[in-house]
Amino acid sequence: MMKPQWQQLVNREAKQGYFKKLVTEIAKQRASEISIYPAENDVFNAFNHVDIAGVKVVILGQDPYHGKDQAHGLAFSVQDGVKVPPSLVNIYKELSTDVEGFKTPKHGCLTHWAEQGVLLLNTVLTVQQANAHSHAKLGWETFTEQAINELNEHNDGCVFILWGAHAHKKGKNINQEKHLVLTGPHPSPLSAYRGFFGSKHFSQTNDWLAKHEINQIDWHLPLGT
Repeated sequence: MMKPQWQQLVNREAKQGYFKKLVTEIAKQRASEISIYPAENDVFNAFNHVDIAGVKVVILGQDPYHGKDQAHGLAFSVQDGVKVPPSLVNIYKELSTDVEGFKTPKHGCLTHWAEQGVLLLNTVLTVQQANAHSHAKLGWETFTEQAINELNEHNDGCVFILWGAHAHKKGKNINQEKHLVLTGPHPSPLSAYRGFFGSKHFSQTNDWLAKHEINQIDWHLPLGT
């Protein structure tokens, strides 16, 4: 399911020592019955919807949700039927003031964005149950750095939305003559009131896309039942 350009990146990185150690450690933890999220088949889900050339927007988070059944490989998104997490509640609040006519859905699935060219990427792609940041420093940061480098070099121009300190670090080498970089606090309840609310990143993104004659993102989501 992975898009071809991303598959080339994964194939290349899989030969590197850091990646072999990373995969081995995660496999060992899964084998010892430690619950790791997302499920193995969903770890690279962000790379299944849009290839490098087709990315219009990157929304960069930190690490996956660590609650049961939450993470499915798209940053900030949860599966249908799962309670909307606090960070996403705050994203919806910002959308309701930033995007005309936005109605808050009853679910937290952001696949509709991914299918339009929004890469919903975390800096770390796995986590242990109920143990935030437990897979930080295993090597994912190196991999996601390479993913961002690929976009920086081989995408003709996209918007990087970087929320929180971990994401900000990834933006230091992005070519801002070609890409738009928007930074702000993480939308978690701990930091959203420090400038996430009112940042208008969604409308700024669409303004930039329109200016560069790229189809805008429809931020409205199916409402659900």
